[in-house]
Amino acid sequence: MDGNSSEIEKNNIEENWSTTVRFAGDSGDGMQLTGGRLTFEAAISGMGLATFPDYPAEIRAPAGTTFGVSSFQVRFGEGLIASSGDHADILVAMNPAALKVNIKEVLPGGLLILDSSSFNDRGIKKAGYEENPMENNSLAGLQIISADISNLTIEAVKEFGLGNKDGLRCRNMWTLGLILWLFTKEISETVDWLENKFGKDSILTKANVAALNAGHTYAENSEISSDILRKVVPKSTPKKGKWRAITGAESLAFGLATGAIKSKLNMTLCSYPITPASPIMHYLANYELKGISIYQAEDEIAACCSAIGVSYAGGLGVTSSSGPGISLKTEAIGLAVSVELPLIIINSQRAGPSTGLPTRAEQSDLMQAIYGRHGEAPLVVLAPKSPSDCFEIAQKAIYISIKYMTPVMILSDAYLTNASEPWLIPDISKIKDNSVSFGEYHENYMPFERNPDTLARKWVKPGTKGMEHRIGGLEKDSISGNISYDPENHQKMTNLRAKKIQNIQKEFNKIEIIGPDKGDLLVIGWGSTNGPISEARELLTNKGYTISHSQISCLWPISDSLKVIASKFKSVIVIEMNDGQLFNLLKVDTIPNAKSLTQVSGKPFRVSHLIDEFKNIIELGN
Repeated sequence: MDGNSSEIEKNNIEENWSTTVRFAGDSGDGMQLTGGRLTFEAAISGMGLATFPDYPAEIRAPAGTTFGVSSFQVRFGEGLIASSGDHADILVAMNPAALKVNIKEVLPGGLLILDSSSFNDRGIKKAGYEENPMENNSLAGLQIISADISNLTIEAVKEFGLGNKDGLRCRNMWTLGLILWLFTKEISETVDWLENKFGKDSILTKANVAALNAGHTYAENSEISSDILRKVVPKSTPKKGKWRAITGAESLAFGLATGAIKSKLNMTLCSYPITPASPIMHYLANYELKGISIYQAEDEIAACCSAIGVSYAGGLGVTSSSGPGISLKTEAIGLAVSVELPLIIINSQRAGPSTGLPTRAEQSDLMQAIYGRHGEAPLVVLAPKSPSDCFEIAQKAIYISIKYMTPVMILSDAYLTNASEPWLIPDISKIKDNSVSFGEYHENYMPFERNPDTLARKWVKPGTKGMEHRIGGLEKDSISGNISYDPENHQKMTNLRAKKIQNIQKEFNKIEIIGPDKGDLLVIGWGSTNGPISEARELLTNKGYTISHSQISCLWPISDSLKVIASKFKSVIVIEMNDGQLFNLLKVDTIPNAKSLTQVSGKPFRVSHLIDEFKNIIELGN
């Protein structure tokens, strides 16, 4: 790139305005609620936004300890906002532990908002500090707002008869009031929200509103204005339509319900509670939709078998879990493959083997999804790329599952499940119907006869006269469906099941490419890596680099067209939050010369890290 440096400078354009705020405190301090509310305020301003909730694995860790710190990061601004930000411009730390865990994430010159009353000897010691960081110059170079938030909150709510313990629960609203002032925001919308949440006359409402007002008033009337620059949020005009912020879990729930309704099927989600998949069940339980029900099973095996039973009966069976639960469901998933019934399996991946890091994001279940069953038991594996894309992928999964009579696994992850972004609420009437045609009686019916185009068997409701279904895991004759121990038949059935799945790649031959269809570098990602990749690509493109990006939605079967696409680029790199699982699949045949960039840290990629890697490849060929 030496000869093109002047061209890059010429094409360099100023980045759009954005800011990143991180709230951090003990689990139970209301950081998620506070961050979620600021997210809403950004959404109604027409800003682009992305969030990153970060939960501790030990949710009942002792208060004030580093391993019990919970945080919520929200980034909002103009232009493309696809990642939650590499670093925080503003950190709200409710105690020393929250500061210690998160201080490294704050940009030089960034703003700290600290509850000074928590920085006592006991709090400092529990956090593992040897001395008070507010007094030893370790925070030099940062702007600091230090306020006695705890006592100011208790003072603000004392008229409502709350004790210290209950009063302190309003600290998050006091802090939110201050933050809204920093961003020149009024509090009226948040007051309305609190009244809707708790009831207008509720003591909780009155106390939280009082704390919110107190934080806003403190900022307005203290010396903050002379030391801290307020953030003037640019006015933004969103695209026409009705918008809301949506999490991946909500989006999956809405997508499943929409797909079932458009298929004119009753749907039952059969699940066992597990982090981070449980919210999907919670959202479907909250919306009492006709024909949509949930069943909380006694264990993961029962959940999956029950979902198969739903599909066997002529409904749409769905089961959800994370990696450990998927392991337990494995034999039942193999049964669904064998009997060739529709089944939607949602895997909200989490970090690490065994229990691992249940609240952290990772993409390490890809090999499990594709190959993680005994015998030859292929199924379709799809991956959403963003919280809002979960809605589309859920519907696509239902469409594929019904059309080809096969289980489909959706690989989400903890980041997508919990993160949120703006979502243009679709017009449901414009979504195409996917009505199911169940098998009807005809002479000479054979249970295993197939559609010649899709190789799918007919979906026959139990009790249909003359069309008795064959159910059970033992191998069946390829025509009659009777139990068969014939070696040649077993080979034939194995080949048929594999061919049916491979045929599905034609549904995904049109692979989207962001950027030129040939050039210096093609970046391939899947799942939640989309956000950091998209931003890194855009920033480098604005500086004159030629980079293209493809986020793969169908991970199995892998489309043959990907090989053709990749051949038009000098370099190809695969980005994923595992040790190179997709890369290893692609290098066997599809893209033998691909490079790999992996990360297994329980956190998303930093945009700055990707920028450095992409520049290295283009400039140095590394």
